[in-house]
Amino acid sequence: MNSIYSLVSSKNSFLSKKKITKFIERFIKNEDYKNLKVLLIIPDSTRSGPFGFLVKTILKYLKPICSKVDILIALGTHPKMSKEKINEFLDISSKDKDLFKNVKIFNHEWNNKDKLKKIGTLTKDLVRKISNNLLNESVDISINRIVFNYDKILVIGPVFPHEVVGFSGGWKYFFPGICGENFIHLFHWLGALITNLKINGKINTPVRTLIHEAAKYVKISTKLLALDVSEKKITAIFAGDMIKAWYMAAKRSEKTHIIYLNRKYNRVVGIAPSMYDDLWTAGKVMYKLESIVKDCGELIIYAPRIKEISYTHGRILKKIGYHVRDYFIKNWKRFKNIPKGILAHSTHVKGQGCFDKVEKPRINVILATKISEKICKKVNLGYLDPDSLDWKKLKNNPDTLIVDNAGETLYLYRKKG
Repeated sequence: MNSIYSLVSSKNSFLSKKKITKFIERFIKNEDYKNLKVLLIIPDSTRSGPFGFLVKTILKYLKPICSKVDILIALGTHPKMSKEKINEFLDISSKDKDLFKNVKIFNHEWNNKDKLKKIGTLTKDLVRKISNNLLNESVDISINRIVFNYDKILVIGPVFPHEVVGFSGGWKYFFPGICGENFIHLFHWLGALITNLKINGKINTPVRTLIHEAAKYVKISTKLLALDVSEKKITAIFAGDMIKAWYMAAKRSEKTHIIYLNRKYNRVVGIAPSMYDDLWTAGKVMYKLESIVKDCGELIIYAPRIKEISYTHGRILKKIGYHVRDYFIKNWKRFKNIPKGILAHSTHVKGQGCFDKVEKPRINVILATKISEKICKKVNLGYLDPDSLDWKKLKNNPDTLIVDNAGETLYLYRKKG
């Protein structure tokens, strides 16, 4: 079936658990999962939403009719989640023992070739055409081979503005969620070449087109529960076809997760939520706020609990540092062997700027974290002792904006008129 099911809250309200439960029950009944082996693909804890409630509700209706139900966490290149973290994320306690009995929960392993299976190749001509000549290479597409043990796949996840692809969600839970590193690095670098300011909050982007081309090689029946989430609560659900349901959720997210301002600020302080535990993930604070910082202004990422640049890629990032895009392009011989997804993260965090013998970033990105001043200097970022912030003074400064829970809502500058 290609029907799209939708459940949308009224303005400024959230969907009740009762309405969501009835919606999921109807969707599962109409999609016919009877006697099938089903794999649920869910995000990790860097995405907000009531995933414990959602997963438990889905299991409640799937387990009695399916021969098998398991869960795969779409980590991309994020660190594996421990059993304790999974239990916390999905709100699993002893009372859920029967519900999760015989349900296996897997972490994706992006860098374990034994866990991956090649499903196709995007040709050099296709990549060049879609990227508007920014890239000139072919790329093999591989995904976690565990998916081939199931009859159907159900993807559950929110849709937010995104620095690499425009809007997250949909097939992005496969790419990069459960795919191999070659494609991850290629399309993240394409997003970096286009730049965050030109791609974030756009529905139709070259990177999204590449992902949808890769998705054509996925032959297993796959459906989507696309969520619009605010304050960790659901405001809308769109279910069904992977692209159609995602598109409807992205159109919704355009209205709920983009805030337009008619001015810029000399200083913007983004307070990172606790779900970001390293700069690799907390970089989203920068991506969502870059547009509203004045030239030569500063963006402060306030996350006093963060101690690491990246738990997965920290060693390489400490070696190459954070730089504007053109710094890497004009020194390509030096950086050509660095994984492109890591280069992409570096330039996304540093933001726009230019390089002509001297690097000139448009704004100054400052870390107010537990990452030391020495490390910040080494990686070419500013440092601020998080305990030194005078919040009263900052709040009273008309040229300073403080954004709480930064990282999911996109702030964009738009001139009056």
